[in-house]
Amino acid sequence: MPRTLYARLAVTLALILLAVGATLALLALQATQLFAQELDQRFNRDLARQLLVQRDLVGGELLDQASVKALFSHYMHINPAIEIYLLDKTGKILAFEAPQMRIKRERVDLAPIRNFLAGAALPVLGDDPRDEQRRKVFSAAPFPLKGEPQQYLYVVLGGEAIDSSRAMLRDSYLARFSLTAVAAVVLFGFLTGALAFHLLTRRLHRLAGAMEGFRASGLRGHQIYSGSGRGDEIDRLGESFNLMAERIEEQLVALEQKETLRRHLVANVSHDLRTPLAALRGYLETLRIKGDSLPLTERERYLKVAHHQSERLTRLVEELFELSKLEAQEGVPQREPALIGELMYDVAQKFALKAAERQVALEIAPAADLPLVSLDVAMMDRVLTNLLENALAQLPNGGRITLAAYRGGDGVVVQITDTGAGISAADLPHLFDRFYQAPDRRGRGAGLGLAIVRRILELHGGSIAAESRPGATTFRFVLPHGAG
Repeated sequence: MPRTLYARLAVTLALILLAVGATLALLALQATQLFAQELDQRFNRDLARQLLVQRDLVGGELLDQASVKALFSHYMHINPAIEIYLLDKTGKILAFEAPQMRIKRERVDLAPIRNFLAGAALPVLGDDPRDEQRRKVFSAAPFPLKGEPQQYLYVVLGGEAIDSSRAMLRDSYLARFSLTAVAAVVLFGFLTGALAFHLLTRRLHRLAGAMEGFRASGLRGHQIYSGSGRGDEIDRLGESFNLMAERIEEQLVALEQKETLRRHLVANVSHDLRTPLAALRGYLETLRIKGDSLPLTERERYLKVAHHQSERLTRLVEELFELSKLEAQEGVPQREPALIGELMYDVAQKFALKAAERQVALEIAPAADLPLVSLDVAMMDRVLTNLLENALAQLPNGGRITLAAYRGGDGVVVQITDTGAGISAADLPHLFDRFYQAPDRRGRGAGLGLAIVRRILELHGGSIAAESRPGATTFRFVLPHGAG
């Protein structure tokens, strides 16, 4: 079986056309045969009656067998295409003109004869006395012509002598006609179908070429398939391929970016883990070796630094586990109705002392008409905490942080604005990516805080965005009404 779609379609079409051509030839043969039978029987419908009347055989109660036999011989000699038989009222053959051995039946079924005499639709086929299986068209007349029939004159149209000639000629003409007709139909249909299939598969071939080129290029720089403008299935398939190829390329770029971030994560986490571990180990070893000889104030300082490094290490590990848990959707929000404004005040209290020490003005400004929002209080506390920590880290001593909330078109909008130096345009698109760190902030953490924020908000059905310019950076997220 051919492997290409075009070749398979062509072979299938050729087989179908052969089958259709053969079927049409058989149907034409059958229709021609029925037409010839009906025509023959219609033209010779009254032949038997005319034989009785013209030969003046209508007198008497029964036909004389010797007289009719001579009649049979005379007419069959003139017209060898007919065979004439005399039947009694039961269908038994009484007289005929043929060698006895040629007659295969003793009687003829009278039902077709009665149907014929009653005017049934032609052709009506009756028994052939010279063949036990064959049936032929005929002409028949009752005797006497009026009253109860006692005998029947049965004329078979197309007798045995003519059958052999007809068969020979029919086979010759039929063979030539059928073979010629089938060959012509198949050839014409095949050429027409092959052309149509070529036109149809040409676009498929072009699409397959585009797909193969896309695969050979390593799923990069694919050749855009341009449709024919017909909007059919092939064009839709081509459009789907274009969309799929574009999506694959985008995903490959995203995967490469993720891989780059992963490598950065490994490097950053290794550094961030190694630094506090080294410091912790160094101070503890110093205390172990020189603890008794160190002044009390020096020991306290060493212990304080070691404790700080252990807290830093603990926080880093906790952030890694927290983000992993959130992305695995193991942390399902336990929602409850809450006022986001009250939560903002609670979180701000945790940073009030630190802000005061750095002379940073911390302003909380929730709108008075905020509706209840269904949220996980602990998770949202984490969001606000991370954002405030991020804002404080961006600010030098002095400056202002504003935490505001107001009604938005899709829910409650919360925004945190600081008056720091701002974030570069190159860093803005990557702020919420896992493990991403701006160049000027590397070494301060693993870059997981904002990724945790975004994931928590996604679990609440919200979203977050950032905008920045020198002197003002704003983080804004939306919590839908009745979230959850």
